[in-house]
Amino acid sequence: MNAKIFFRTLGFLLILLLVILISTENIQQIDFHFSLLRDKPVRAPAAFVYFALFAVGVVGGTLLHGGGSGGAAGSSRSKK
Repeated sequence: MNAKIFFRTLGFLLILLLVILISTENIQQIDFHFSLLRDKPVRAPAAFVYFALFAVGVVGGTLLHGGGSGGAAGSSRSKK
């Protein structure tokens, strides 16, 4: 295993631990407003909203980092 991958995984797990700790403290209901998708606010536990936003960020980052099969390979071919 590459050390860089290990430390990235460790960092990700630390961030996930922080999300869990924040989620256990914030159990009250909140109104989440996002007018681009819904006119009415979404009433949900704060922990659920926080985790959902975290998950959207993780998925978005994963898609940007690994997005596409030709991106990294094409740039390495052009350097040769």
